[in-house]
Amino acid sequence: MSEPQRPAVPSPEGMESYDLGALSGEQQERLWRFKIHTRMDNEYYLRNHPEVELLLKEFLRSVLLKRPEDIREFASEYYTDAKLPGMIQKKLSERASKMSQN
Repeated sequence: MSEPQRPAVPSPEGMESYDLGALSGEQQERLWRFKIHTRMDNEYYLRNHPEVELLLKEFLRSVLLKRPEDIREFASEYYTDAKLPGMIQKKLSERASKMSQN
């Protein structure tokens, strides 16, 4: 039985080395293509939905300003606030206005 070969794709970032015997070369290549395709799909989605970035950005901003003890409770209250959709829409409008001025 031959020794498993190092994959022809980059090693995973922030992870341990590959388990060289876990996947065949073909499986590694298919997994690599799947990861690239998924990353591209995610980026496309986020570019077409700027509200996602604003939701996360504003949530993180609130967390860092208020530093809640119970982050889960804070997140629950934050994302169920009836004012949130209006605030996000306002921020989207402000962003669009700034972009049109440039």
